[in-house]
This record gives sequence, structure tokens and C-alpha cells, in this order.
Amino acid sequence: MRDAFHPAYWAPPRASTRFVAVWQRNLLVWRKLAIPSLVGNIAEPLIWLVAFGYGMGALVGSVTLPLPGGGAQPVPYLVFLASGSVCMSTMNAATFEALYSAFSRMHVQRTWDGILNAPVTLDDIVLAEMLWAAFKALFTASAILLVMLLGIGHSPKLVLAWAVLALTGVTFASLALIFNALARGYDFFTYYFTLFLTPMMFLSGVFFPREQLPGWVQAVGEALPLTHAVQLVRPLFLDHWPADAARHVAVLAGYALAAFWVALALTRRRFAR
Repeated sequence: MRDAFHPAYWAPPRASTRFVAVWQRNLLVWRKLAIPSLVGNIAEPLIWLVAFGYGMGALVGSVTLPLPGGGAQPVPYLVFLASGSVCMSTMNAATFEALYSAFSRMHVQRTWDGILNAPVTLDDIVLAEMLWAAFKALFTASAILLVMLLGIGHSPKLVLAWAVLALTGVTFASLALIFNALARGYDFFTYYFTLFLTPMMFLSGVFFPREQLPGWVQAVGEALPLTHAVQLVRPLFLDHWPADAARHVAVLAGYALAAFWVALALTRRRFAR
């Protein structure tokens, strides 16, 4: 068996435009279950929003947030939660698709093996799976965002939130594909959710301001990708431009590029066995 760090595994991505055919194949299959899938992905975050936004919001009232140009602004807790939960929903949708669905196609159904009999490379398949998971996450986030626009956020700057959520979907799809390449069964994904995603939801400012956390916990949260997505989207809900937007975008893009490369290398290693 070749070494895990063999240069062949870590060569730069060599995907071609043939990944589009793989992406389209996933789309055609998903169209048969689009409505149940959409309802399932939207129902949970909206339940969270109603339960915590209105229930907890009645107790909390408003949250004071610092403004990009200085000063502070009281924000209704419902708006605070909505701006964070749409990012969390994007993360969850991309993760579920790049873990459970991609693993089913790769390991259980052996769909990837069948595709590889065509003039399509493994790099094409991994790229298509990443973009497909990101697309489903953006589709879900768009539906949630449209619901929020009806009664929560009205800023025209929210149009830019779609670009941020698209990048967020790419980032978390790429991260999830790393664990997809390592998994031997569905149970393995529990570690990823329990040890990484769940703590991230509470450390990234989704449910409460990060400024209330101890300094070292804030430092940990600053290193998490969800934090930077929230820092970009929340000001847009408040009709403000995000502070340090270039840095937040760079962190998300860096996570996406690095994670995709690692996921591709581990997938190449898995299929070489």
C-alpha cells in the first residue's frame, strides 16, 4: 500500500468540465424528491427560529451589538437569531449532503464506481459532489431567507448575503467531504457532528453575542469558519456593511480551498486501495 502522503494523492486538482455531467446527474435524481427534501431542510431551522426567536426573544428582548463605525445598536433578539440561523442552516444542509448522501453514492450504492467507467475522473466526481452540496445548501438557505424577508429583514444589502451563503456552502461541503473520505460507515459522522459542528454553533455567535464568552473561548471561536459567515451576514440584516469583510471572506475561502484539497487527496487514497 502506498504511503498516505504519497505525492500522487496530493497533486493539484485536475478536474475538467466533465464534472458538470455528474452534477446534473445528482440534480436529476434529486428532482424526484425535491419537495420532501426542501420541507425537511427548511422545517427545522424555522422551528428553531420561532421557538427561540419568539419564545426566548420575549425574555431577552434585545441584544446590543457594536457597530462597524463605532458605537452600539440594540437589536431585537429575533433579528439577531435569524441572521445567525440562516448561516447555521447553510452549514447543516451542506454537511448532510456531503456526508450522508455522498457516502451513500460513494460506498453504499457504488454510484461513483459506475461513473468512473465513463470518461470521468475521480477529481471530477469530488468537485461535482462539493458543488452539488453547496448548491443544495444555497437552495435551502434561499428559501429560508425569503421567508425571513417577509417579516424580519428588509435591507437591500441582503442581496449580498446570497454570495456569502454560497461561499459558506462550499466551505462546509469541502470540510464534510474530508470525513466522507475517512468514513467506514454512517456512525462515523457522529464524531464530526458532536465534536465539531455542535460546539461551533454555540461558539460562533449564532445564539448569543460572542463578546459574552471568556477571552480564550472567543479566540477559539474566531478560528471557526461559521463565525466568519455570521460576521458577514448579520450586519447585512441590520443594513450595515460588515467590518473587515475582506478578512472574513479570505478565511472562508482559505478553509474551502484547503479542505477541498485534503478531501480530494484522502478520496484518491481511498480509491487507490
